[in-house]
This record gives sequence, C-alpha cells and structure tokens, in this order.
Amino acid sequence: QVQLVESGGGLVQAGGSLRLSCAASTDRYTVLGMGWYRRSPGTQRDMVARILRAGATAIVEPVKDRVTISLDAAANTGYLTMNKLNPDDTATYYCNADVYDNFTHSTFNSWGQGTQVTVSS
Repeated sequence: QVQLVESGGGLVQAGGSLRLSCAASTDRYTVLGMGWYRRSPGTQRDMVARILRAGATAIVEPVKDRVTISLDAAANTGYLTMNKLNPDDTATYYCNADVYDNFTHSTFNSWGQGTQVTVSS
C-alpha cells in the first residue's frame, strides 16, 4: 500500500504559522483526494480540512479563516497551511488520502503516521 509521508510539524509560538506536507510514496499511485485530521490528547481524531483532486475543498468552521488546504496533483502532495496558531491547535496532525493504484486499478484509503504540532503561548 501507499506510504503517506508527512512533514512540517514542530513547535511554534502563538500567532505563528505552519505548513504541513503529505506526499504519496511513489508515482504508482494517484491521490484522488486528501484530508487533514488532528487529535489532541484525550480527544477523538477530528477532520480539519479536505480537498478533492479536482479542487473542491471543505474546511471546518472553527478554523476556516486560518487554514488553507491545497493539493499538487502532479506531485501527489498535499499541504495544510495554518495561520494565527493558538495553543488549542496543539495536536497530532494526520493526513488521509483516497488513492488510486495505477497498476491494480483499485482504490483505497490510507493514513499518514502523524506529525506533532505544538503551539506555545
């Protein structure tokens, strides 16, 4: 199965910005859509934003003004940009992708390993 490699997490001060990346491991696969989810300690994993290959996006209301999601279809890489970060954004962020296998002509869903974002006040 495809490996989704995430990067871009880290420690940032409140008010700062981060861009997370999620890349499919090989060009055997085509990313049909990608989502970003986050989970804080003691909570469930919640969706932050999602994008389809054709460009349609959905961003949850609480972060809609601070978050941008994009997908570089040619590179099979998705991005989540977050601005005006605050301590409530501290969480492990996971990418999730609907992927088409160009060899087997099958479609499946896959999760990244997660990247930690910590926002200090």
